[in-house]
Amino acid sequence: MLPTNQEYGKWPASGEIDIMESRGNDVSYPNGGIDTFGSTLHWGTNWDTNQYQKTHKEYKYKESLGKDFHTYGLYWSKDKLYTYLDDETTTKVLEVDFTSESFFTRGGYPSAMDNPWINEDNSAPFNREFHLILNLAVGGTNAYFPDGVGGKPWTNADSHSVNAFWNAKGAWYNTWQGEDAALQIDWIKVWSFDDATTEEKATFL
Repeated sequence: MLPTNQEYGKWPASGEIDIMESRGNDVSYPNGGIDTFGSTLHWGTNWDTNQYQKTHKEYKYKESLGKDFHTYGLYWSKDKLYTYLDDETTTKVLEVDFTSESFFTRGGYPSAMDNPWINEDNSAPFNREFHLILNLAVGGTNAYFPDGVGGKPWTNADSHSVNAFWNAKGAWYNTWQGEDAALQIDWIKVWSFDDATTEEKATFL
């Protein structure tokens, strides 16, 4: 999820909510493959002060998450936010409390630094409108796939990393087996708790 209006400034000052992020590698991949996913909040006063490590959790499932459809859920109120897999009563992943401190304090930023969320609720920047995005990415040079691990055919420092990836297609292309390698989404549901029906509230709670 990304901020609709970026009222607090450029990324990550206005926040980012990653409900589910997962690598498509085999379950043997040491940094977490198709049996693992992470939930993360990105936030910071500037791109180089992103403190996502303080609001990140990973969950390892018993088998490949691709064997069946799963529910990747998000509960978000003015007091807290949490993500969950399938059943929020038993499998919460990331839990963030908004009541005890602001994100500026949580980040340990020096008081002399400009605070983009000054005079806002503790939940800022996660107190503004966000929208959903769904994407399937390949590769990357931000160390989400560390160099030298799992036969990675490119390096983060390579200015032509995309070419290195493509030139190694003989090592990975035959593992992309049609719909078994596809991003498949069964449904998306979004509702305001205040507007939910009694039945929806009972299901949600």
